[in-house]
Amino acid sequence: MVKKTKKKIPRRKGEFTYQGHTVESLKKLSMDEFADLLPASQRRKIRRGFNDKHKQLMQRVKDGDTILRTHLRDMIILPDMIGIELEIHDGKQFNRVSVQPEMIGHYFGEYSLTRHIVRHGSAGVGATRSSKFVPLK
Repeated sequence: MVKKTKKKIPRRKGEFTYQGHTVESLKKLSMDEFADLLPASQRRKIRRGFNDKHKQLMQRVKDGDTILRTHLRDMIILPDMIGIELEIHDGKQFNRVSVQPEMIGHYFGEYSLTRHIVRHGSAGVGATRSSKFVPLK
């Protein structure tokens, strides 16, 4: 059920750069060199090392899978992930997100929110004392 197709990178007016590096040059950097470009918490996570589940996900990206379902909300978006479709779990369902170059260095969980706006309907018949005498028709 995993589709393997060419990765899509969206068109924009100018070429995207992250900390002065293009997407192609970011892909050529080693993990330690890339970590130096990231903010402190992401840099620390990369330097401490990924666990087995994170490594499995990175291997699936390298294998060429373009649609990935994951519960790993604490994974950092790396340059190799640009153009793939992620389905990130929010605790109830999977939300589809296509990875753009602007997302580099952010966490998966930032794009699949766990809290939603609650919209309550009106009270039903018999829910209040006054609605006891309201006709049903």
